[in-house]
Amino acid sequence: MTRRKLLLNVAFGLGVMSLGAGMGVIIHNRWQARRTSEAAGGDRPSSPAPQDGTTPVRVSAEARKNMGLTAKSLQPTTYFRKIDVPGVITDRPGISDRGVVAPVTGIITQIHAYPGNTVAPNAPLFSLRLVSESLHTSQLELFKATKEIEIARQQKQRLEDLAAAGGVAGARLIELDNQIQRMEVNVQAYRQDLQARGFPKDRIDMVARGEFLTEITVNAPGEKALQVAEIALTGAVDQEPRRLPFSFELQQLNVSLGKQVEAGEVLCILADHRALLIEGGGFKKDLPLIQEAAKERYPIEVSFEVSEGTDWPALTEPLRIEHVANLIDIASRTFAFYLPLENQWQAYDVDGRERLIWRFRPGDRVRLSVAVAEIENVFVIPLAALVREGPEAFVFRQNGDLFDRVSVHLLHEDSTSAVIANDGKLRKGSFIAQNAAASLNRVLKAQLASGQPTNLHVHADGTTHAAH
Repeated sequence: MTRRKLLLNVAFGLGVMSLGAGMGVIIHNRWQARRTSEAAGGDRPSSPAPQDGTTPVRVSAEARKNMGLTAKSLQPTTYFRKIDVPGVITDRPGISDRGVVAPVTGIITQIHAYPGNTVAPNAPLFSLRLVSESLHTSQLELFKATKEIEIARQQKQRLEDLAAAGGVAGARLIELDNQIQRMEVNVQAYRQDLQARGFPKDRIDMVARGEFLTEITVNAPGEKALQVAEIALTGAVDQEPRRLPFSFELQQLNVSLGKQVEAGEVLCILADHRALLIEGGGFKKDLPLIQEAAKERYPIEVSFEVSEGTDWPALTEPLRIEHVANLIDIASRTFAFYLPLENQWQAYDVDGRERLIWRFRPGDRVRLSVAVAEIENVFVIPLAALVREGPEAFVFRQNGDLFDRVSVHLLHEDSTSAVIANDGKLRKGSFIAQNAAASLNRVLKAQLASGQPTNLHVHADGTTHAAH
């Protein structure tokens, strides 16, 4: 029995020694692994994760620069829900384009302005050699009637002395007065005819003296002929804002030297691009929304098809719908609505003559974001600041060196912006990443998969603390 107890004691002691040795090896291995991790700059003990449902992600300064990551303070605002419709820039009918016609039949002997030239009011455009028989007849009759009046007046003056002495009856003087009045009526009629054909007053006076015109100059319309007042245009960034002196631009030339033109034929088209229209096109289902936007005077955002660069200033006034067409296009089943657009310009010189470059041109296509409903007290962020995972939507709130992923209530989104509720989840003034939200979400998933803590601030001295 004693021998047996001795063997049991020895076995028990050996078991205890083996267990102790095993525990020592485990503890040594863990200690050695921890020292290796610390020496290599590995993870440090982390503080408890945030309790507000957010998940922080660590992004180095270099990574933020590589992503072009920016953050901006949140501010409550009013958002207008929008629909996107296509549009095109057009001339203002009856105002932007103006045809210049030949006042008489003639042959083009000189062209004073060409397409692209800036034309001042009343500036010469064409010289025509007259070949109209009726015009030559009007000049001849005006000269004859003018001379006959002079002769009749001279005869009356001679007869007045005789009538006073009783040598001529007074009825003769009355007859001469009637004859002079009839001829004055004829003179006035011929003058009006020549004036209607484009003859200036001084040239008509020359015809009355017998200096017949064989050539006439066709001038641009005067400024009084316009139906729109002068518009204050905004110049380029490097130019001081000033009122652009009114001038036409010769847009289309329809004749050539030596061509015979008939009275009323269009010689050229002059353009006045200071004021244009944007014509939007919507489907019939959009008609109630467009009409509401026009009635409430909601602002309209315009995206141009081609970027014009950075040397054009922003539009000074928000665009609004002027009127909605009352016709539906039979072929396309769309309706039109119109927005007035003030043009912008840049000037340059060619051989001492000023030329203009217009920012907006008829025919340019645009996309219109038409406000159709108003949403108050919300946060509006760029679409790139939002990331979605199934029904969840997240933004990244800057927290020192960290970015906390915060779940938000998405109210609306369009092609450029996302609207989130101001429900207390985010506070006014919080800094939110404005872009690269999808990249931040991928970085967060990678850090979570690696098992590394993501909610630590690391200072230059090596100390750490949890995100706050």
